[in-house]
Amino acid sequence: MNYTVSYQGNLRTESTHLQSGTTVITDAPTDNNGKGETFSPTDLVSSGLASCMMTIVGIAAEKREIEIDEMRAEVTKKMASSPRRIETISITLYISVQNLSDNHRTVLLNAAKTCPVALSLHPELNQELEVIFN
Repeated sequence: MNYTVSYQGNLRTESTHLQSGTTVITDAPTDNNGKGETFSPTDLVSSGLASCMMTIVGIAAEKREIEIDEMRAEVTKKMASSPRRIETISITLYISVQNLSDNHRTVLLNAAKTCPVALSLHPELNQELEVIFN
């Protein structure tokens, strides 16, 4: 077992990562009967995709001794209504690297596109990725 999830009432859950004890709270969003006081489960999916992309880019950079000065992502999630599901996750990934070669650019872009979360999501979920270097 890696983690536990418990229902707290009022459309809120608490997940506990057993190895570290870290907790994450989710609320249903306001457009789906919730309070929207924290991330919704679908927000975590979208954030997880961006986090995974950044992690895999970081791993690829370390293996090739590419020094990333800064990396951040802006994430937008669009929901579909029938059935209610994530329709599109749009991510703009900003990567600042000194002396970026064309080869490094290709490696890092490919790493982002092939992270485990990206490859695990349903093919009908649109994943829009824009990578802006420096």
